[in-house]
Amino acid sequence: MTIGLRGLSLSTLSLPLLRNCKIKPPIHSYPASRSLKPLISLCNPTVLRGFPTFCASPDVNVEATATVPPATEADNVQSTDDIRNAANLLDIRVGRIIKAWRHEEADSLYVEEVDVGEPEPRIICSGLVKYIPLDLLQDAKVVVLANLKPRNMRGVKSNGMLMAASDAAHENVELLMPPDGAVPGERIWFGTVDDKYGQPEPATPNQVQKKKIWESVQPQLKTDASCTAMLGEHLMQTSAGAVVCKSLKNANIS
Repeated sequence: MTIGLRGLSLSTLSLPLLRNCKIKPPIHSYPASRSLKPLISLCNPTVLRGFPTFCASPDVNVEATATVPPATEADNVQSTDDIRNAANLLDIRVGRIIKAWRHEEADSLYVEEVDVGEPEPRIICSGLVKYIPLDLLQDAKVVVLANLKPRNMRGVKSNGMLMAASDAAHENVELLMPPDGAVPGERIWFGTVDDKYGQPEPATPNQVQKKKIWESVQPQLKTDASCTAMLGEHLMQTSAGAVVCKSLKNANIS
């Protein structure tokens, strides 16, 4: 059954919609001078609020924007937790440079022998020639990222990375320094003293590379206003205290 309203045909299928809008189907004719469009137009947003329009294609972009929930504090906390969990898979250790020298084939590189608590020292290449005098590296306490895949650096296989702070322009670079009393080989963690005992086993070098663990963590590593190394709000810790740099505040760490 259909009801004719000045050229607009309403089928019985339309009646439930009108009932939902609390609009009673008209049962008598209206004067020709009176417009029915504000009352029954299926494009009228006031009438059809609560169910989709049938007169036009929906704006896909508006629909998608309206249905995306805003970021919540819980989402941010989860993201922070994910980064910290990833950081706990890195094997960051206290190290001591036994000997350092200029790379014979690369002007910008030093080569260091570094004690990281293993039977043999590791060979590590670092691009610090422009920033740190060679004599300051001898016997220096350092922080080593130890579970990266070895890399061939101009004929020398580098097995790890010395961690350092740098300013935004990368014109000033300082090595991270463990506190006095930190023992070479000790694994460094993020958080409180109690967090030391909840560390998982470090990921393998292959896992670190495949899952891009270092790439996800590194942007969150900074020094604070007191030159202390931080992961977000979590201190970079050893059993002897926090890791620091000499003078760079609010600097990037890599």
